[in-house]
Amino acid sequence: MISRFTFFFLFIISTTISAAPDWGKNGHRVVGAIAEAHLSDKAKQAIYKLLDGKSLAMVSTFADEIRSDDRFRAFAPWHYVSFPFDATYETHPKSEKGDIIVAINKCIDIIKDKNTTRDDTEFYLKMLVHFIGDLHQPLHVGLSEDKGGNRFQVQWFDKGTNLHSVWDTDIIESYEMSYTELAANRKKLSKVQIDSLKQGNAAIWAAESRVLCKDIYENTSPGDKLGYRYSYDYLEITKMQLQKGGIRLAAVLNDIFG
Repeated sequence: MISRFTFFFLFIISTTISAAPDWGKNGHRVVGAIAEAHLSDKAKQAIYKLLDGKSLAMVSTFADEIRSDDRFRAFAPWHYVSFPFDATYETHPKSEKGDIIVAINKCIDIIKDKNTTRDDTEFYLKMLVHFIGDLHQPLHVGLSEDKGGNRFQVQWFDKGTNLHSVWDTDIIESYEMSYTELAANRKKLSKVQIDSLKQGNAAIWAAESRVLCKDIYENTSPGDKLGYRYSYDYLEITKMQLQKGGIRLAAVLNDIFG
């Protein structure tokens, strides 16, 4: 019998696309660590057993790590969604290759399906952890013409780079804290604020990231020399995106595992 993993692998294997890593290892691990702090006891126990004791932070980079394996190249389009600024996700034609919103919903459906094998459940759980992190990196809800900022050339403290890399890694790493330090020093939110952040779904959260993506393009030009001022303007926003990703990941996992 064909497993659920094999079915979806065959479904998308005919398409391949390259994409840059997202949030960097530190960012994804922050999302995973914050999520663990918001898990219910029941969900925490189920996930601990499923992942053989590995933390969400540890598995959060799995979807990037498998990119070096050609068998998984067809999963690349699941990391992002692209459409013009004058369009919306709902109105713009959908990619046949899938996108991050489709990916999140598929992962949830597969994990919830009681007929899914243990191996497939583990695989799609790891993918889900990563994709919800991706969804909160604003350039993963970006533009196709510059590949989500990968072709948007800028300088970061006089070093040539691109806008995508600035948001993946540079802003976070400039803070010079480990993922555990960043997670532990997240903004203190009230229960009302946390409950509010949990509301919605992948499409709604993507629309929120899209607003931030537009702001980034309005305030950044190709060739810009970015540094202390840019970090000052966007560091707290970046940290909040990571926190939102963690809280929302936990909400999804609590719904799945109880």
